[in-house]
Amino acid sequence: MAASKLVFVLVVMVVASFQLQSTVAQTTHVVADAFGWNIPSAADTYTTWASRQTFAVGDSLLFNFTTGFHDVTEVSQAAYGPCTIASPINSVTTGPATVILRTPGNHYYICSVGAHCRSGQKLTINVAAAGTAGTPPPSTSSPAPAGSMMPPPSPPAPAGNASPSFSAVVPATFLAAALAFFY
Repeated sequence: MAASKLVFVLVVMVVASFQLQSTVAQTTHVVADAFGWNIPSAADTYTTWASRQTFAVGDSLLFNFTTGFHDVTEVSQAAYGPCTIASPINSVTTGPATVILRTPGNHYYICSVGAHCRSGQKLTINVAAAGTAGTPPPSTSSPAPAGSMMPPPSPPAPAGNASPSFSAVVPATFLAAALAFFY
């Protein structure tokens, strides 16, 4: 009887830890917060914003923009500097757009409308593997494979960075521990 109780407790704790890990690893980053995905007045707007973020595999980027005025195009490092769109990795033309970060490494995003990219509407990020801390993006690494672009969630995510929610994990963990204790 005691052995089955111990096995039950261990199984519950393992399940709870997996729930906690998946909850912590998924953050929605609203690109440039309230400013959104627009032509910036300062060339370093997106670089400054990205330097204050930590990106990990499983996170997502929410690009807030008006359809028809902007787009989000993922490009290679070589295309990022000169703002060329000859061979885009992926592109989303309907705003707001959500990009799921599926692979670690550097990712490069531009607006391919008119001269928007050359006016500073471009973003580079460094995505850490799930469970590791991210760092500000260096500008000399080779590009990583593409992240996946998906249509926006419905309804759109709220403005600002969404913090991971423990509201479902913590009560479930305590309930499981209490059940195991009184079982």
